Amino acid sequence: MKYYKGMDISTLLEVEKCGGKFYDGGKEGELLTILKSYDVNAVRIRLWNDPYSEEGEPYGAGTNDFNSVLELSRRAKEKGLDILLDYHYSDFWADPGKQFIPKAWRGYSVDELEQAVYDYTRDTLLILKKEDLLPCMVQVGNELTNGLLWPYGKTPNYDNIARFVKAGVRAVREVSDKIKVMIHLDNGGNNELYREWFDNFVKRGGDFDIIGLSYYPFWHGTFDMLENNMKDIAVRYGKELIIAEVSMGYTMEDYASYEKLAPAQRKGMATRQELADKIEYPMTKEGQTAFMNELFHRIAKVPENKGRGYFYWEPAWIPVPGSGWATESSLKYIEDKGPCGNEWANQALFDYEGNALPALGAVRDYKP
Repeated sequence: MKYYKGMDISTLLEVEKCGGKFYDGGKEGELLTILKSYDVNAVRIRLWNDPYSEEGEPYGAGTNDFNSVLELSRRAKEKGLDILLDYHYSDFWADPGKQFIPKAWRGYSVDELEQAVYDYTRDTLLILKKEDLLPCMVQVGNELTNGLLWPYGKTPNYDNIARFVKAGVRAVREVSDKIKVMIHLDNGGNNELYREWFDNFVKRGGDFDIIGLSYYPFWHGTFDMLENNMKDIAVRYGKELIIAEVSMGYTMEDYASYEKLAPAQRKGMATRQELADKIEYPMTKEGQTAFMNELFHRIAKVPENKGRGYFYWEPAWIPVPGSGWATESSLKYIEDKGPCGNEWANQALFDYEGNALPALGAVRDYKP
């Protein structure tokens, strides 16, 4: 398998619609053209089932419905970029803290949910196939650490988790035997977590090609922990590994105003500075670049050449009015109080004005 220098571009259409522009060396350019000039060869696109309220209000954060997947996929294919399609099997964010059943599937039994995962995966991939937009990789679920389709597929109910995930995998295999299947967990530095999850999935007949990991240094441990986990699971499961999500801040300046968090933050959350203090590199442009080079170095140490690259998370989610991580309607769906700002503006690979940052040069210059 090729080495992926990938970028998650899921909010791009929204950022552009809200007036966001991108520049390299002072010259305005189209995002994918700029990324490709830095040797990026793949994009990751998330898919939410129905990211709209019953009244038709968009959920925000890209409002990644199937039409947006079609448009982003066309643009990526035109640039010769490979695609990783990320099924959330939810109408909005799915991660270890939330895995909400899509509105259309509420009230389904376990059997019906299993069939719904299969049907939805198969039907959407068949449309992509007809449009000559099939991805090269598919994530069956997003950050499945604590399962999916809660409460039925919530850990430790690995029987149902396996049923749901295997249904999605089966659909992918039936549409095309060329698509690689990724199973993706968060917390890339937690080896015990990966062993428990994949041991349970494998013994239930789980079928997959790639282990995807999230690695956010402010949440997921040190680089040593990430490296040790990758080395262990590559040998233990005999699969190729990709860092499916990673990012690193380049500044703390104006951070609070862009993410629109209350000064004291939400109860129980670490402060911004406490999170920054956990990172092994300073949150500066130079620190972001050094972090990326270290990431490449650690991936290269995975045994048997099984470390096959990374996808930087939302490198182009620059702060533009109208693009935040949620809207009032989506907060109701995920039962969250908000607020709804852009919490990622200081971790993009473009600055607040849309100028390419030096870390993109590290992406370009690294030769695996």
